[in-house]
Amino acid sequence: MRLARTVAELATALAEVRGEGRPLGLVPTMGAFHEGHLALMRAAIQAGDAAVVSLFVNPAQFGPDEDLDRYPRDEERDAELALATGVSVLFVPRVEEMYPPGFDTRVEPGTLATVLEGEVRPGHFGGVATVCTRLFGLVRPQRAYFGRKDAQQVAIVKHVVRDLALGVEIVACPTVRDEDGLALSSRNAYLSASDRGAALALPRALEAGLHIGRSGGRSDEIIAAAKQVLESEERVAVDYVAIADLDGPTLAAAVRIGSTRLIDNVRLDEADTTTLS
Repeated sequence: MRLARTVAELATALAEVRGEGRPLGLVPTMGAFHEGHLALMRAAIQAGDAAVVSLFVNPAQFGPDEDLDRYPRDEERDAELALATGVSVLFVPRVEEMYPPGFDTRVEPGTLATVLEGEVRPGHFGGVATVCTRLFGLVRPQRAYFGRKDAQQVAIVKHVVRDLALGVEIVACPTVRDEDGLALSSRNAYLSASDRGAALALPRALEAGLHIGRSGGRSDEIIAAAKQVLESEERVAVDYVAIADLDGPTLAAAVRIGSTRLIDNVRLDEADTTTLS
């Protein structure tokens, strides 16, 4: 595995990989790797791509009162996991490398970026779109892999790629869940044992809504069923429960347990009967 910390080192590493004749599959991450991240890396490798993984905690997508400073970081462990998974290039830039002096461009996605997460976290998706566009320009991958857990992010990145003709195929991979149904997230590390028990209301709520949807229920009935589960857990504060077109009809929710904020979603048009909990 080639480790690159600068744009120049990245260019050298990518030239070596391209010389091997494989297409490039980019996996953008903020580190603190879990099985969800590793599944994206494996998806790239299984597709025949040379997996290029970026590890960059992007300050542009954090609001002033969010968890940038305490976001989980463990570069040494992440590098070991990437190597064991078969990653070809691990790009670990500093902020000054990604946003060098004089950098004064920001990609502002459209209407979809103003609702749900975009309404709760103003400017968040502008930061996501900007860093992804910069990474696409630096790496020039054939494909980029994202987790379906962040369904709104996936939909927005697809819009940006389409509107700006960036020529990257965006591959959305299924949400990876723990045995108890909780979607894997780096922020799960913030949860105490009791917090985690409360957080399980989130996948249960989505499953309740999904059940109503599969039974032919209306959108308002689906949302009401999910809210009822969340509101029955006194430690859960609900930011939103909504149905939106995120590459298909999607039931999405965001909650807070103490100081920890979690998001999750489920597609309503999937025919399988997999349960979330």
